[in-house]
Amino acid sequence: MGKLTRRARAKADYLGFLGAREWPLAASGLGVVLGVVTILPSAVGVVLSVVALGLGVATFARDVRLLRRRWAGFAFTTIAAPFPTAELPPPSAYPPSAYLAVPARGTALVSAAIDRDLWSERHTITVAEEPYRLPPALKATAPHVLPLRARGRLLFNGPIVGMRGDPLPATGTRPAPIRLHRARFFDAVCSNELGTLRITRAGTGEEYDLRKAELTDTDGALRELGSSTLADLVGVSTVAFTTDGKLVTVRQSPLNAVSGLLLAPSGSGSLEPRDLRTPDGGVRRSLHTAVCAGMERELCEESGLRPEDVRETKLTGFARWMERGAKPEFFGVTELAVDSTEVAARRPVSGERLYSAGLTLFDVDLPAIGAALAGGVPLSEALPQRIWEDGSLPLLLALRAAAAWQAARI
Repeated sequence: MGKLTRRARAKADYLGFLGAREWPLAASGLGVVLGVVTILPSAVGVVLSVVALGLGVATFARDVRLLRRRWAGFAFTTIAAPFPTAELPPPSAYPPSAYLAVPARGTALVSAAIDRDLWSERHTITVAEEPYRLPPALKATAPHVLPLRARGRLLFNGPIVGMRGDPLPATGTRPAPIRLHRARFFDAVCSNELGTLRITRAGTGEEYDLRKAELTDTDGALRELGSSTLADLVGVSTVAFTTDGKLVTVRQSPLNAVSGLLLAPSGSGSLEPRDLRTPDGGVRRSLHTAVCAGMERELCEESGLRPEDVRETKLTGFARWMERGAKPEFFGVTELAVDSTEVAARRPVSGERLYSAGLTLFDVDLPAIGAALAGGVPLSEALPQRIWEDGSLPLLLALRAAAAWQAARI
């Protein structure tokens, strides 16, 4: 029943999102139905009901034609070329940063200086009172984008947390609080996930490229998160190690909207509003505790581990995933209190079994990887070959950040 329930919920979320934007069509259809069921036996009632029915049918037919015309007004093309990093330099406010491109997986903007600053728990958060709303340009394409993205996948319009601030180092003082906002997953699908699509208006030939329209600031550089117009859902990923030193990875199923069939981190997903509260209902004020809570929640959901199986999670890194609208991604490393035999016997919670094809454990030497990276060895050569070839971008980035953090401790 778990799988059937989640499929039904995904379909309900999808229809509800579209219905909220196309309600006049639904109202016209309701008028047709009411015209049929209210036909009275009297001659006057019959005449009035037939007139109402005729008007309802005419209105409904007009709305269907208009809807089909609007839905046919956009053409979508997948941008297969690698992200044009040469055309979009990092924000000038960022410390030294670089693009890390992984073939067939994606491109991330990373900064060792930002990562090192995150190792100290100095960043605080505030949450905006108003939830995120799609800007008009993105709202217009939303009914067209969602069916395209939902095809063959299960998408749920669950609550997420977006970000309006950059975790940048501050010299000598505590950084300003990072502002978060509440949003829904479909907001991200209809904003950040347009990063690999080119949208063309059929009538005018006008093209919309999110990378130029939304990611580029007035100086031609990548826009900071603080001035972004996208949902910018916060990604959280952690790599967990057992007491006998095994790395836990999740084999993703084809139903995953992102990185299907690849190896994922031990826990990986999006920050949710519940992660912003403590178990006793209090409000989290620290960026570190909030994102680590999200990492551990995803870890337990996807691996079947329990909270008491987790000893500690440390925040180790940050990146922006360029193909996904330069959304923020945080990475951590988790020390478990159970060994690999215990982990291998676990199963993900029922709601995650559609997305997880099981767990795979690896022998990974984090200090050795960290030393290799510090010595200038490319990530592709520093990581075990199987992980480099089959790992998702979040897994590769999480291991990179964890290895650098581990090497700094030695």
